[in-house]
Amino acid sequence: MTVEIKRIVCLANSYRPGGRCIAGKEVLPDGGLGGWIRPVSSPEEGGVGEERLYEDSSEPNILDVVNVPVLKHQPLDHQQENWLLDPDYRWVRTQRLASSDLEQYIDPVEPLWIDGSSGSNGENDRVPFSDAKSLEDSLRLIRINTLELSVSLNNRDERSVRGRFRYAGSIYSLSVTDPIFRDRYLQLPNGNYRIREILVTVSLG
Repeated sequence: MTVEIKRIVCLANSYRPGGRCIAGKEVLPDGGLGGWIRPVSSPEEGGVGEERLYEDSSEPNILDVVNVPVLKHQPLDHQQENWLLDPDYRWVRTQRLASSDLEQYIDPVEPLWIDGSSGSNGENDRVPFSDAKSLEDSLRLIRINTLELSVSLNNRDERSVRGRFRYAGSIYSLSVTDPIFRDRYLQLPNGNYRIREILVTVSLG
């Protein structure tokens, strides 16, 4: 297969089973803005292992502009943004955006996929798989006026961080999977914390 280089602005580097979920929006050759891209290490899995690391073994960070070598578009059910990466080539950081540049990357305000299903600790944090297969996207960058973070024990007696917010008329309570953000709040006592005006990448796993 021919290797293609996709240049993306990294907007997510989060924990997921089997590795990390890396995702961002494409920077087109003419400098314009393309759609979401999620590099994946295999057709069946969305996780990325050590293939994501730069030459110096450091992690892609939010706001990095990254050249990612991919082999082909590899959509999987509702995750239409997936591209199969080439593990034989290193990812390369070309520059870093300022946070003030993110405005153009925010997605239009509309409900997050399909509301109405919740786990034991969440709210509108699930979508039945039979319904999810009808969706055409699984990633959004959204602006939240107030994010309420809850640090507590989950139903497995493990400390976890969840974010609760209102968006497009609905209430959501979702697991926080960004490693830097999550680990920062796990160092704090159990309780609730509030953040005003924040941009969040939400992913449907």
